[in-house]
Amino acid sequence: MKEFSFFKVLIWIVLIFAAGLIVIPLLFMFTASIMPATEILKMPYPWFTGEIHWQNYWNGIKGPYDSFIYIRNIFNSIVVSSSVTFTTVILSAITGYSLAKFDFKGKTLIFMAIMGTMMVPFEAIMVPLYMVALNLGISDSYAGLILPFLTNAFGIFMMRQYLITFPDDMLDSARIDGAGEFEIFWRIVLPNCKPVIATLAVLTFRTQWDNLLWPLMVIQSEEMKTIPLYITRFLAETNTDEGIMMAIAATASIPIFILFFTMSKYFINSGVHSGSKS
Repeated sequence: MKEFSFFKVLIWIVLIFAAGLIVIPLLFMFTASIMPATEILKMPYPWFTGEIHWQNYWNGIKGPYDSFIYIRNIFNSIVVSSSVTFTTVILSAITGYSLAKFDFKGKTLIFMAIMGTMMVPFEAIMVPLYMVALNLGISDSYAGLILPFLTNAFGIFMMRQYLITFPDDMLDSARIDGAGEFEIFWRIVLPNCKPVIATLAVLTFRTQWDNLLWPLMVIQSEEMKTIPLYITRFLAETNTDEGIMMAIAATASIPIFILFFTMSKYFINSGVHSGSKS
C-alpha cells in the first residue's frame, strides 16, 4: 500500500511539473503583453507590476506606420487555416474510409505509399514545390498557400485506423435498405467520426496557423502575409519592443485556444477511444 501511494504521489509530481512547463510560458506571454518593455527585461522577472499597459495591444494592431495590416494578415491566417482544415478532414475521411472498408487490388501498396510520404521532410520538397507554384502562377495568393496542404498522410492514417473498427453490420444494413455509398458515408460514417474529426481539425488548424516556412517562400505582398510573417516583420521594424511582441503573440493565440476548448470534449474522447482500441 505504501509503495502504491508513493507511486501515485510521484505521478502527481510529474504531472504538476509537466503542467508547469506548459503553463508558465503562456503565463509569461500574457503578463508580459501588458507590461512596458523595460519591465519585461528585469531580473528577476516581475510577474505583475501593478500597471496594465494596454497600449501594447493597440500598437500591435496598428502595426508599422499605422497601416493596420494586422487585421488583413489575421484574416489571411483564418482563411488559409480553415480551408486547409476543412479539405484535410474531408479528403482524409474519404480516403481513410476507402482504405478501411473496401477491398481492391493494390490497397496495401497504396496505403504504404501514402505512409511513405510521412518519411519525407517538408524541407526536402519545398524548393521543387515552390517552382511548381511559380510555374502555375499561384504564388502570392490564397491558392499558393492552400493547395500544397489540401490533405496529409497523417490525417489519412488517423481516419483509417479509426474507421477499421467501425461496425460493418451497420454499413451492410444501410446497403440493404437501399442507401448508396455516398449517402452511407455522409449520413452514417461521418457523423460517427466526431472524436477523430475534432482531433484532426485541431491539429491541422494549429499546424497551419503556425506555418512560417512555406508562406515565407511563396508570399511577397504585405496584404497576403499571414500572422507568423507579420510577427517576424513586426519584430524587425519596431526595434524589438518586447511588450508589443508579446501582445501580438497573445492575440494570435486566441483562435487556437477557442478552437481547442470548443472541441476539447471530442478531442479527449478521441484519445480515450484510441487507448481503448489498443
